[in-house]
Formats: sequence, structure tokens, C-alpha cells
Amino acid sequence: LGPGPSEQQAGASGRHLAKGLNQWWRERLHREFKVASALEIEFETHFIRFVMPTIRGAQTGSKKRYAGYIRNRSGALELKFKGLESVRSDWTPLARDFQRELYRLVFFDLPYRDYIRQTVEQLKRGELDPQLVYRKRLLRPLEEYQRNIPPHVQAARKLGRQARWISYLITSNGPEPLQARHSPIDYQHYIDRQLAPVADAILHFVDDRFERIAADQMGLFDDL
Repeated sequence: LGPGPSEQQAGASGRHLAKGLNQWWRERLHREFKVASALEIEFETHFIRFVMPTIRGAQTGSKKRYAGYIRNRSGALELKFKGLESVRSDWTPLARDFQRELYRLVFFDLPYRDYIRQTVEQLKRGELDPQLVYRKRLLRPLEEYQRNIPPHVQAARKLGRQARWISYLITSNGPEPLQARHSPIDYQHYIDRQLAPVADAILHFVDDRFERIAADQMGLFDDL
């Protein structure tokens, strides 16, 4: 296919498209409805590299979930995330930090397998415990939750008092409040529910899988 457009050419094309669309829209509204257009398409930026992960359980992505890197006004490269774990408060700091670093490595064609293995190793050793805390808001009084009780409500009930926010961890005994945890942390939960989904969303595009990379590391700790 040959080389793609330069960053300058891509930016110029984006601005040209926005200008053309605005002119077309203004002319059509005037011609067909005799009204002035109050709408304007604005070119914001273009991504040097871009990925739109598929929605879990589907074959397609979503325009509300994407990541990529751009060149900001100072000329530096900057990672941008939309709707993914790194910008969502219902994921742990572990997942958010892991996603940002893993995407950076993949986007810039840097080795990422050792980073994944190291993260699993640190997690199993307990070195990342401060990053494993979930924090969610309680929208209703505890007694109003009767069916399909979510993890943060289970943890709040174990705390024994009503609170607006609850910080909790997943343990071998289920969700437990951070302030009153009595059971060991369930590290496998964090591997399966926090690391693996984040990794596979981007590794899919480089024909790799989290399980393939982390299998040896997890087996090593299972033998200890």
C-alpha cells in the first residue's frame, strides 16, 4: 500500500474535511429550508496510532471505547483513553495502571511480555496489595438491596454500618471491607477479572493472549 500520510498531511486532511462538511451543510439547509446552519463540525485531532477494542462477548468495538496516542500542542506524544478501564472508577488502580503501561508498550512497539509476567509476579507476592482496592458508592440504604446483591454491598454489610462509599477487596471469603478484612486476598480473582480482560483487549491486535504469557508465571507460584 505504500507509506501513509505524514502527521501534517493527516491534520490538513482532517481540517479540509471539516471545512467541506460545514460548507455542504450550510448550503443544503439554505437551499432546502431557507435557514442558517447553527451546527459546525470541528476537527479536533488525529491519532498516530489507534485501537478500538471489541466489546466483551462481541466481535465489534464501540465508538465510546477507544485508545490511541496523539501529538499534543507541546509536541510530545500523549496517550488518550476513552471509556476504557484506565478512566473508569469501577476498576481497581491495578487495572488502570496496568492498562496504561501495557498500551504504551504495545503502541510504541516495545517489549511487553516481561512487564505482564512481572506484574503477575508482584501481584502474587502481595507487593501490589494497595492497588487492589475497589471503591464504589452506595446509592441506597443497605436494607433495600434484596436480590442480586453486588460485591460492594456485601462488603458494606460486613462493615456493619451505612456509608456513602465503600472500599473493599475480594478475598477467599468474598468481598470484605478494607477497614475490616479478615481473609486472605484472592489474587486469582484479580488475575482473571482485572489483568486478563485488560491485556486481551489489546493483545488481540498483536496476535497474543494474556493466558499464554502468564501461564508459566502462574504455574510457578502454584508450586510454591
